[in-house]
This record gives sequence, C-alpha cells and structure tokens, in this order.
Amino acid sequence: METTEPDTRPHRVLTGFVLLLVLVFGGAFALGRAVGPVAPGLRPATGGTPGTGHPGDGMPGHVMGAAR
Repeated sequence: METTEPDTRPHRVLTGFVLLLVLVFGGAFALGRAVGPVAPGLRPATGGTPGTGHPGDGMPGHVMGAAR
C-alpha cells in the first residue's frame, strides 16, 4: 500500500470534490442552455396596480381566517 503524508490526502479529496461539483453544475448549466427556457412567455412582474389588501382578492373561495 502506498503511503502519503497525512497532510496531502485531505487536500486531494477536497480538490476532487470541488472538481466534481464544477463538472456537475457545468453539465447542468450546459444542458439547460441547450434545452431552452421552460416557459418561453413567462416574464417578471412589472408592478401593476396594487390590490385593496383584502386577503382573498382575485382568489374566490380562498379566504384567510375561514378555518373551522
């Protein structure tokens, strides 16, 4: 069995782990770029008009405080 200095082994393991993370995330990023957007028409909210503050605005049947 090969013997190494006790200080070099943790650094090699950590370096290998970091390299593995870079490869996995790089592959996931490349795949995501190749596939394209999940929802092409989806845009971030632009602010719009503020609601009245009622807990159920725009959601009929979903009123907070109606617990039994």
